Amino acid sequence: MINIATVHWQTDKWIEPQLHFLARSLDAPYRVFASLNGIDDAETWARFHFAADLEGTHASKLNQLASIIAKEAAPTDVLIFLDGDAFPIGPLTPWVEDTVRAYPLAAIRRDENLGDCQPHPSFCATTVGFWRDIEGDWQPGGTWVNSAGREVADTGGNLLIKLRDAGIEWLPLLRTNTYNPHPVWFGIYDHRIYHHGAGFQATRVERVDWADRYEKKAVAGRSLRPTIDSPSLGTLRATLADNPGAWRGLRPHALRRVGQATVKTLRLRLEHRHYVKLTRTQTGRDLATLEESIFGQMSVDDEFYRRFDDSAPPS
Repeated sequence: MINIATVHWQTDKWIEPQLHFLARSLDAPYRVFASLNGIDDAETWARFHFAADLEGTHASKLNQLASIIAKEAAPTDVLIFLDGDAFPIGPLTPWVEDTVRAYPLAAIRRDENLGDCQPHPSFCATTVGFWRDIEGDWQPGGTWVNSAGREVADTGGNLLIKLRDAGIEWLPLLRTNTYNPHPVWFGIYDHRIYHHGAGFQATRVERVDWADRYEKKAVAGRSLRPTIDSPSLGTLRATLADNPGAWRGLRPHALRRVGQATVKTLRLRLEHRHYVKLTRTQTGRDLATLEESIFGQMSVDDEFYRRFDDSAPPS
């Protein structure tokens, strides 16, 4: 059995293409477990083996789905993590079963995003037993220094550290685009997986888009992601709303913590303004037009991806 964990957030626009291409690419029994956040439609939920509006970060939702799958699946079952705006474009079977026999884990690695070196959850294949044995975890956790010289923490960081510490060799699936209108978005990996990129984000900017910003502004993009340990005001407010007793844990450093959260919030707002400016450039407008064109094409053309990778998908 192939078990797939995916997350859709605040829109159902990617559900139809994802389920369509999964059915087209899998010639073996499979079931899809989904976190459907902000999608309140019973018929949509019924299309999945499991669906729930899970709380937490993207990484937390994937971890929760993996735990739910483990309760139903055999250790030898295939476990696939798949971003909501990602899906296979070439046959996954028997390739995925053969791959997890040869490697304990295979995943997209986005070298193109300033040298991101962690397994990326846009597509990751392993077995239920291996994920359980290593106590798999998608939380950012572990860090690395990227090609812009910045220390980065992102989804998959903990998993990267676990694999490194255990000396486990995993199979990276790399970008095979022959045409790149954007360095990261509209990605084809191993001629087999399509990842649209930032399909659920209002401001669609990737780390690679920050490269010039890094050179001009030392703090730009560094440690901006709010976390429990380094929150913004919004993150801090949500944490305290969920657990009012957490105030006690902030003392006697409450004022300093709130001050740090305020600084982070101001930095986030400044960077958000910069990113919005990027979307208003001619390049940003062209990418938005292209995104709309691609989404429309994929609903009527199963080979829409050839505009980005003109190689035939492997059999």
